[in-house]
Amino acid sequence: MRALVVDHAGPGPVRFAEVAEPEPAPHEALVGIRHIALNHGELKHSGQWPDGDVHGHDASGVVLRAAADGSGPEAGSRVVLGMAPHAWAERIAVAPKWLAVVPDGVGLADAAAIGVVGSTALRVLRTRSVLGREVLVTGASGGVGRFAVQLAALAGARVSALVGSPERVEGLRELGARRVAVSVSELAGEFDLVVDTVGGPQLVEVWERVAPGGDVQLVGTASGQPAVFGPDALFSIGEPKTVTTFCDVESAVTGELEVLLDLMARGRLSAEVGLRGHWDGVDGAVRALFAREVRGKVVLDVS
Repeated sequence: MRALVVDHAGPGPVRFAEVAEPEPAPHEALVGIRHIALNHGELKHSGQWPDGDVHGHDASGVVLRAAADGSGPEAGSRVVLGMAPHAWAERIAVAPKWLAVVPDGVGLADAAAIGVVGSTALRVLRTRSVLGREVLVTGASGGVGRFAVQLAALAGARVSALVGSPERVEGLRELGARRVAVSVSELAGEFDLVVDTVGGPQLVEVWERVAPGGDVQLVGTASGQPAVFGPDALFSIGEPKTVTTFCDVESAVTGELEVLLDLMARGRLSAEVGLRGHWDGVDGAVRALFAREVRGKVVLDVS
């Protein structure tokens, strides 16, 4: 069968290859993949995976054969995969903890977009109550960012969105952002929670605006630059401020996927697919993603 595998030697970071058919363990379902979704991080850091391994974590499709032990969805179910290893193939053997059934009214292509980014945004926003609080989302026009803006607004937060250029402002107010800016200096006040997907020098600026008792949740380093803090930057008097790393890719995501799908089915949450195409065009899609030309998610159809 055909799959996208890690490519260390070519222009990459992935290439098509013929790979062996999956052999499901008793607790795994066999899923026929209809759509895959690209994430900036997994492509940027593909060198951390073995050359030739089937890559990717997010996809959606239909259960071809249910798990032999009776766990998970039954055959014929439309499902979404989130954070599932080796997901970018025509068929995949996958454990129930990476799966959720897609409800009627939600398209499989839209469902494919929610996996890593939607689950990450939801988990971060569950770390503390944000009702009536000031929440800042950096890199707000990206995959995690656009979900975080929507979910924070739904939870009653006063949301500010920070983007890299004026061209990336579009649509964020409609998703729930009260303020949208291209630099920290444009935003007055302090923030109780920062969902940071950028890192680098911007993180240093943002830290100065975190309220006493506030927290910065680090979920990405899209800037690719170091964050250099001055000698006294991390010292403050009063209630402690924190910086928390966040990269949980091991815990089951079924519960988060079900919450996100329910919100989508009720029209409360948008998948925010910024680029849709066929997976034969994956090279162009990767270039567009790396060039920051995509607002939201890239979803590719599998033949």
